[in-house]
Amino acid sequence: MSTLPACPACKSGYTYEDGDNYVCPECAHEWPQSTTENAAEERIVRDAFGNELKAGDAITVIKDLKIKGSSSVVKVGTKIRIIRFTDGDHDIDCKIDGIGSMGLKSEFVKKA
Repeated sequence: MSTLPACPACKSGYTYEDGDNYVCPECAHEWPQSTTENAAEERIVRDAFGNELKAGDAITVIKDLKIKGSSSVVKVGTKIRIIRFTDGDHDIDCKIDGIGSMGLKSEFVKKA
């Protein structure tokens, strides 16, 4: 059984791979493989209590966090207004007032 997606134009099941594209032999429609793979892989980031976070949410820090290479600390209860998601070992990219840009792990924050 084929695991290739059906053609989005004619719904034919006879698609095949050609380099970085899928091709339908019936209607000659071509589309990139990356669009179908990325649509299925949407990343979900959850806070320490299991609430789903979305880009632009406000969050609160639930634990004192030491900043590497500095004597500063992000205190419990610090509210962070706008967040973005990143790949890597830190899930969240944000800007904290008085400290600057930082990468945080989602396990140390809660949705505000």
